[in-house]
Amino acid sequence: MKKGDLLWILALGVFIAFIVMPSTHEIFIAVTKQYPLVGGFIKFAYLATLGELLAIRIVTGEWKKPPAVMWRAAIWGFLGAIITIIFHIYATGVTSALKVGMLPGGGMTLAFAFFTSTLMNGLFAPTFMAFHRCTDTYLDIKYGEGVAKPTLREVIDRIDWYGFVSFVVLKTIPFFWIPAHTITFLLPAEYRILAAAMLSIALGGILAFAKKKK
Repeated sequence: MKKGDLLWILALGVFIAFIVMPSTHEIFIAVTKQYPLVGGFIKFAYLATLGELLAIRIVTGEWKKPPAVMWRAAIWGFLGAIITIIFHIYATGVTSALKVGMLPGGGMTLAFAFFTSTLMNGLFAPTFMAFHRCTDTYLDIKYGEGVAKPTLREVIDRIDWYGFVSFVVLKTIPFFWIPAHTITFLLPAEYRILAAAMLSIALGGILAFAKKKK
């Protein structure tokens, strides 16, 4: 085990300790309830960035910072705030649809979790993933390759859209995200965004193994 491995585990452990320790757990709950967008920003900026670092470690065998790591963390934070809003929109929408009988399942918690996850991942996730793929590619070109002003065409042309649709959309959504987010929506509301941010670490590992195998 390398020094970087220990530092990464420590960084994740500190975050988990902050959540579970009684003295700081109340702070976590209070911030999540009173400032949900700020909480979503922090959780994704921190945990999803750890996921990116882990993915690079798996693929290259070394700990390396991706180009413009702080910009990537900020984008993850922005997406975390957006996801916080989307979770609320789809959760309340599915609850209403179940109540009036537009969806089967009535008051079953599992029906609520499954339909919320399925609709959210089927309708919102592809757009979210495509946007994030574009921002990552832009940062790779600008800061990784030193191109001063990458154009939209350069960014779009650089992305492997076949791989994006065939693997990310058609495989990770039905086989990973829908089941994983079904479990997420079974949790109390204050823990859902945290669970989603944690899942970004898991997916980073999955995508890295797939890339390494390819």
